[in-house]
Amino acid sequence: MAANIEMIKKVYSEYKNKLGQIRKVFNRPMTYTEKILYTHLWETPSKELSKGKDYSELAPDRVAMQDATAQMALLQFMSAGRKTTAVPSTVHCDHLIQAQVGAKDDLLRATEDNKEVYDFLESISKKYGIGFWKPGAGIIHQVVLENYAFPGGMMIGTDSHTPNAGGLGMIAIGVGGADAVDVMAGMPWELKWPKIIGVKLTGRMNGWTSAKDVILKLAGILTVKGGTGAIVEYFGEGATSISCTGKGTICNMGAEIGATTSVFPFDEKMSSYLRITNRADVAALAEGLTDELAADKEVFESPEKYYDQVIEINLSELEPHLNGPFTPDKAWPISKMKEAVKENNYPDKIEVALIGSCTNSSYEDIDRATSIAKQAIDKGLKSKSQFTITPGSEQVRATIERDGQLATLTDFGGVILANACGPCIGMWKRMDVKTGVKNTIVTSFNRNFAKRNDGNPDTLAFVASPELTTALAIAGSLSFNPLTDELVNDKGEKVKLDPPSGEELPPKGFDRGEEGFVPPAKDGSKIDVIVDPKSDRLQLLKPFMQWDGKDYIDLPVLLKAKGKCTTDHISMAGPWLKFRGHLDNLSNNMFIGAINAFTGDAGKVKNVFTGEYKSIPEVAREYKAKGTGWIVVGDENYGEGSSREHAAMEPRFLGGKAIIVKSFARIHETNLKKQGMLPLTFANPADYDKIMEEDKLSIIGLTEFAPEKQLKLIIKHNDGSKDEALLNQTFNDAQIKWFKAGSALNLIAQSNK
Repeated sequence: MAANIEMIKKVYSEYKNKLGQIRKVFNRPMTYTEKILYTHLWETPSKELSKGKDYSELAPDRVAMQDATAQMALLQFMSAGRKTTAVPSTVHCDHLIQAQVGAKDDLLRATEDNKEVYDFLESISKKYGIGFWKPGAGIIHQVVLENYAFPGGMMIGTDSHTPNAGGLGMIAIGVGGADAVDVMAGMPWELKWPKIIGVKLTGRMNGWTSAKDVILKLAGILTVKGGTGAIVEYFGEGATSISCTGKGTICNMGAEIGATTSVFPFDEKMSSYLRITNRADVAALAEGLTDELAADKEVFESPEKYYDQVIEINLSELEPHLNGPFTPDKAWPISKMKEAVKENNYPDKIEVALIGSCTNSSYEDIDRATSIAKQAIDKGLKSKSQFTITPGSEQVRATIERDGQLATLTDFGGVILANACGPCIGMWKRMDVKTGVKNTIVTSFNRNFAKRNDGNPDTLAFVASPELTTALAIAGSLSFNPLTDELVNDKGEKVKLDPPSGEELPPKGFDRGEEGFVPPAKDGSKIDVIVDPKSDRLQLLKPFMQWDGKDYIDLPVLLKAKGKCTTDHISMAGPWLKFRGHLDNLSNNMFIGAINAFTGDAGKVKNVFTGEYKSIPEVAREYKAKGTGWIVVGDENYGEGSSREHAAMEPRFLGGKAIIVKSFARIHETNLKKQGMLPLTFANPADYDKIMEEDKLSIIGLTEFAPEKQLKLIIKHNDGSKDEALLNQTFNDAQIKWFKAGSALNLIAQSNK
C-alpha cells in the first residue's frame, strides 16, 4: 500500500468534482497544469487568475525537506505554535555526506561528523509527525518519486529540484523553508499565477539520445531565464515514449531554465512505475481519472491557443548534448563538440566523469551506462578518466547490486559513492587536482556553475547523460563523439562503441535494500528537541525585528555584484553545509563568492567608514555593530540556482535592508520577502551603472508602501552630487504585512498564539 493513501484517495475523490466547478468558470478546454493548480486553490475561484500578475493561495498535499534546508525550516516551524504538521511531511538526509573514498567509509564518517544534526532532525521529526529518512536511504527527489509522488497531486519541497516529481504527473515546486513552514502550519501557500510553456515532443528517441538530451536541448533554447514565472508542460506522442524516471530527469533540470516547475501528463509509463514501486492502489485510482490527468484533447489539437509559448522537439532528430561550462544553458550538440573544444580552448582531457545524482540515478540510467561499461570491458577498453557512480536511493543501489550492474561498473574501474548528493552539490573532497588548476570534468548532474562541484573556479564542468558520460570516460577526451569516432583497445585494434541499451524497470522488481525510514512518534508531546546552546552546528532562532515605520535613509552599499550572482555565490554549499542550522556561523560565508563590480575581486568590499577592504561578512558585521543597515545591488537573474533560504536569511541577519537588482530568480525573490527584506528592481536597468562604491542610498516611499506602487531611490555620491532612480516591486498586501512584521514567520507565530 502507498504511503499516505488516505490523503491520496481524498485528493482523487475531490478532484473531478472540483474540476466540474472550475469548468463552469472557464468554459473552455484546460491544460493539465491548470487542472492541478485550480483544484489545489485554497478556495474555489470565481474567475480565471491573471498569469504573471495575480497571486494565488494554494493547498499543497505534502512537503519534503532535505537535511541541509530542513534544519532552518524546522527551527522556524518550532516557533509556529503547532503540535504536528498539517500535511504529510518528510525529511531526507542526503546533503551532508561528503564524497571522498567510497560509499561505506563516506557514510560512516558522515554519520559520526553529523550526529548532532541527524539526532536533532530525527527527534524533531518524531515530535511533530514528520517521516524521517536516515542518511544513506537516498537522495530526496529519488526517494519522493519512489514513495510519495502521485499524478494530479501538488507538493512543495525545500530544494530547487523538487520538480523531479513532475515525472509522475505531479506539480512539485521548490521553495524556501519559510514557505514549507506555512504549509506545515496549515496556512495557504502563495504563488504568483504562472504562465504555461507547452513543449510538444514528437518522434521517438534512438541510439545515443536519452531523456537528458531533451532538457539539455531545451535549456539551450530557453536559457537560464526563459522559464522564469512559467510552468513547463510536456505533451505529444514523444512524451508517452519516455520512461517515468526519464520524465523525472527532464522535470528535475527544469530548475535550470528558471521554471516554477515542469510536469508530464499521466500515462502507462507512470502506471508501470507506480506498480513496480508497490503503489498499485495509486495506479488504479489514477487510471480511473486518465482523461482528467492530462490536458483536454482540444489543447493537444491547437496548443498555440492554450499555452503562452509552444516549443516543439523532434525526438527522432534529437542529438546527444553536452552543456557547459559554467552555465547549464550553453548547449552543444555532440557533433559540434570537437569544434567547440578547439575554438574555446577547453581542456580536452577529462579528469573525472561522474554519473548519478538526483537527476540521473534511476535503474534505467545505471543500466544504460553499464551497457557501455560492459562493452568497454568486452572490447579491451578501460576508463581513461576517474569514474564515480552515485546511486539515487538505497532501493536503486540494492537492485543494481542484485542484478550485477554494480559489479560491472566496479570492474570497469568505477568508485561507488554513497546514496547522497555528494559531488553534485560540492560535497566532494577531490584529491586529483589542486584548486587553481584548469581542468575538465563531465557529469550527469544538473548544475555546473563555477566551483559548484569541487570548489575550484578553474574546473570546467560539462553536463551530459549517464551513458554519454561513461563513453567520454572511456575516451578520456571531451572532443570524442561515440556516434562517429573509434577507439584503440589494449591490443592496438580500432573499435567502436555500440549505442547504449537498458531496461526501464528491473525485470525482477526492486530490492528495497536496508530499511532507511523512521516513522514519527504516535504521541510527540513527550519528545524533547534538544539544541546545545554551545553548539556550532545548531542555533535556536530569534525573531527578526519588525520594520520601524520609516524610509531607509543614507544606507551604504555593502556590495555591488557584477554578473552572475547565484545562491552559490551568496551562500556557498560544500563545506558550509555543516552550518546550515546555525545562522550566525553560516553567515560567515555571505557573498564570499560574489564579484565586486568596483574591484573585480570575489568576496571583498570596502568599509566606507574606515576605508579598509575586508571580507564581505566582516564589513557587514561592522555595519551591524554601528547600527547601520546596508543595501546590495545586483545584476540580472539575481539569486539563480538553489532554493536555499539561507541566501536570504544571512543578509537579513547581518543587517541588510534591501536588494536592488536588474531582475530576480523566482524562489530567491520570495525568500527575501519571507524574511522581511526588500527585493526591488531598477525600473530602468541602466540605473545599475549609477551606483558608485561610496554612495549612500535612500529608499523613499515605504510609508505609503502599496502593491504595484514604485519606490524612489536617491543616490548620494561622494562628491556631493545626487542621482535618482525608480524602483519596481512585486509585493502584494499580504507580503507587505510580512515586511512590516519583520518576517512571514512573525505573522504566523502571532496568529497561532
